[in-house]
Amino acid sequence: MKFVGIEKKEQGKFINRYDITYETADHKQKVYEMISRNREMTTREELADHPPDSVVLIMHNETGDKLLLNREFRMPCGDFVFNFPAGLIDPGEEFMESARRELKEETGLDLLRIEDVLGESFSAIGFSNEKNICVVGVAGGTFAPSTSTVEEIEAGWYTRAEVRKLLDTEYFAARTQAYCYLWSRED
Repeated sequence: MKFVGIEKKEQGKFINRYDITYETADHKQKVYEMISRNREMTTREELADHPPDSVVLIMHNETGDKLLLNREFRMPCGDFVFNFPAGLIDPGEEFMESARRELKEETGLDLLRIEDVLGESFSAIGFSNEKNICVVGVAGGTFAPSTSTVEEIEAGWYTRAEVRKLLDTEYFAARTQAYCYLWSRED
């Protein structure tokens, strides 16, 4: 495929819609619709060459036998979806600050220990260039309601057996579902 150009179609408060025009191998022009957090994207390089937009927290309890999951109402799905705590990295904020802040805001828990930081990944490659950094670690403390009135979140610790049951009956974000599937089968 040959990149032809990119045009901003609409600007929203949090996301912006773009049309990417490209030429296929058989020399036909196609338009690909996408969304981005970037407000002024004009080049192909900007599609991937930008700092991470958000942080994702894969947290276990102190004994390692439970996984932290949020059950959150997600408007685009019209239902509750299980997901890891996550959120946007604020301007001027380092991703580790964001990780601690988002965990506290969404669950009331504290980030006790970081075991790994995964490289950058894309959240929804079919329609967005949003990038994440995943922080893997240990959380603890006492659950508290989300500090945001626009988020309906129920955070909880889940055992492997509980996660296996949820996988059969509940909606999940894809990245969370994949991790939960593998984690729930460890023995």
